Amino acid sequence: MTHTETPADLPEAAKRALAEAEERRKAAKELELAPELGGRDGPEPVRYGDWERKGIAVDF
Repeated sequence: MTHTETPADLPEAAKRALAEAEERRKAAKELELAPELGGRDGPEPVRYGDWERKGIAVDF
């Protein structure tokens, strides 16, 4: 079963919740972020917990 199929025995509230979640997923895919100018190369440090820059660990 894929995430778009819903079993017939689900309560109506669960079906509504699944439909709302699918709408949120579609909206998240459409989100386009502006490119960062002058930012750090590589993965986003907030996401990966890497605060090191030129050998100096930065914490704020």
